[in-house]
Amino acid sequence: MKIVFLDAATLGDASLEPIAALGDLVCWPTSTPEEALTRVSDCDVLMVNKIVVNEALLARAPKLRLVCVAATGVNNIDFAATDRRGIVVRNVAGYSTDSVAQLAWMQILSIAGNGQAFDDCVKSGAYSKMPVFTDPDRSYWELAGKTLGIIGLGAIGSKVAAIGEAVGMKVVFYSTTGSHRDARYPSLPLEELMACSDVVSIHAPYNERTAGLIGEKEIRLMKPQGILVNMGRGGIVDEAALARAIDEGRIGGAALDVFSREPVSADSPLLHTRHPERLRFSPHVAWASCEARARLVDAMAENIRKGW
Repeated sequence: MKIVFLDAATLGDASLEPIAALGDLVCWPTSTPEEALTRVSDCDVLMVNKIVVNEALLARAPKLRLVCVAATGVNNIDFAATDRRGIVVRNVAGYSTDSVAQLAWMQILSIAGNGQAFDDCVKSGAYSKMPVFTDPDRSYWELAGKTLGIIGLGAIGSKVAAIGEAVGMKVVFYSTTGSHRDARYPSLPLEELMACSDVVSIHAPYNERTAGLIGEKEIRLMKPQGILVNMGRGGIVDEAALARAIDEGRIGGAALDVFSREPVSADSPLLHTRHPERLRFSPHVAWASCEARARLVDAMAENIRKGW
């Protein structure tokens, strides 16, 4: 059985031995669309993370029987094309819950706790020159007693909510499907959640219901010290509207792990705000702790063992 991984570099230094043990594994660090067409001719199993799998690619892979997606999201798969050819597609869910929740809270605490400013104060030598033992000019606020609004209360959203409860926050949520119910937390309309929450954390997939969900109108509803966190998908938030809100000081801050274009465009308005200290960015790595990547590889190996 020949297994071809077209963008193996996306998994970093994670060991692929569990997959290599199942067949002849060929790994390409990255593949352009043109290169991909030349690399799938004799594979039985195709592994991709973000490479687009469409009719043109499948036409070059006559032996292909299984597509394994090295992620949860499958927006890059043309299911009509795979269905026509009887090709099985399997993704992996649940492997990154703890990883994403941890990064979300790292950023929330950094913004609410003014962590970067305090760290800079000491490292720059400013603290060494202060006439008193503390820095009275910089402050931060407690999360206990505040409201955490979750958009998308799936496994990751629920984990973020549980951590919020542990630090004393009240949790509310908005269901992007309109049908999700959870006895633990109140479900609110989006506008109400945006207005009442001190922290809004997005953990929803990108689809027709969530595209552009958080725009100018929704951001204007937020509290002056509100924090917006997006660990879901980039297209959910209007980045230009968010940059304006940061520039104008209308919200307290924002943290993004995902962007409408990835890698993020060098001319993104988010990279050119007047208040960069209010922003925390990470390069789409919330899913990628060492442990999460190991779980992902194990799950992909199991998906291959299931056959087709």
